[in-house]
Amino acid sequence: MVQCIFASLHLQGSCRKASCSSSRDESRQRVKFTDERVCKSHLLNCCPHDILSGTRMDLGECSKIHDLALRADYEIASKERDLFFELDAVDHLESFIADCDRRTELAKKRLAETQEEISAEVAAKAEKVHELNEEIGKLLAKAEQLGAEGNVDDAQKILQEVEKVRAKKKDAEEEYRNSMPASSFQQQKLRVCEVCSAYLGLHDNDRRLADHFGGKLHLGFIQIREKLEQLKKTVQEKQEKRNQERLRRREEREREERLKKRTKSRSRERKRSRERDRERRRKRSRSASRERRRSRSRSRERDRRRRHRSRSNSRSRHSREDSHKSSRDRDRERDSKHSSSERRSDGLNGRTDSRRHDDREAGEI
Repeated sequence: MVQCIFASLHLQGSCRKASCSSSRDESRQRVKFTDERVCKSHLLNCCPHDILSGTRMDLGECSKIHDLALRADYEIASKERDLFFELDAVDHLESFIADCDRRTELAKKRLAETQEEISAEVAAKAEKVHELNEEIGKLLAKAEQLGAEGNVDDAQKILQEVEKVRAKKKDAEEEYRNSMPASSFQQQKLRVCEVCSAYLGLHDNDRRLADHFGGKLHLGFIQIREKLEQLKKTVQEKQEKRNQERLRRREEREREERLKKRTKSRSRERKRSRERDRERRRKRSRSASRERRRSRSRSRERDRRRRHRSRSNSRSRHSREDSHKSSRDRDRERDSKHSSSERRSDGLNGRTDSRRHDDREAGEI
């Protein structure tokens, strides 16, 4: 009975887990790579949660969504257009590196408080030994990497360089040993790694140095720092390109505006010239109509004058004719009167003559 109960509980738990995982998968399927919940550093393959996983500074699971399918979608879309996810990744990595640098400074202060003070000359010699240790560790880590890749010849060359650096380290340790008491020299002098803020000893052997500088933690921090510098350069280049594109668009807009202004001014000039031409034509038509009206009025006036003259001439002719007729009538009347008077006078004269003749004859008788 108890086993049946446990089996049913186990089945219910597994069902709940399956339902939760299925709901999570469905929610992730609905999410696109442009969503704010998606980690942009993961899309660019530089999220510290992925790089430092499995180290002593494992950050655990990222608070945002990590999905390789979304990364593949982003890589396809980024070839077609710029999405500027580098800005988000730069902000994320800068905050992470700033926290690491603060931890490094705090570790240095703790070491300065716990370790006994030494002179500046001794500190410079100890720093030289640390630098040589760091160089040896980097070379050994590189040689191991080349050997793992199969480049044996290159690995042998690097090992020869390691031997030369070891000789320099031996001389530097001898100088450091001679500059301070033996009791102080035997104490472990620690140093904080500037890359990953881990502690390094002055007397660490080559194996320890190789494990540190070739370890996942140190290489992960190197990868993060290099990726941050690369992203900064990319962001700067894209911003310059974007600014150039904006400047080019602005120049094009200004050029278009100048062209529009020119075309507008030209159209205005054309319109004004057309209006001037129309006004000139109107004036000309008005002046022509005025001239026509004037010519018509002149012709009418001339016609009136001509008619008046003709009328006056006809009147004068009539008056002349009338006067001529009247004069002729008067002459005729005068002539008739004169002739009648003459005839009368002739009659009278005849009568007088006849009388005279009769008188004469009577006198003669």
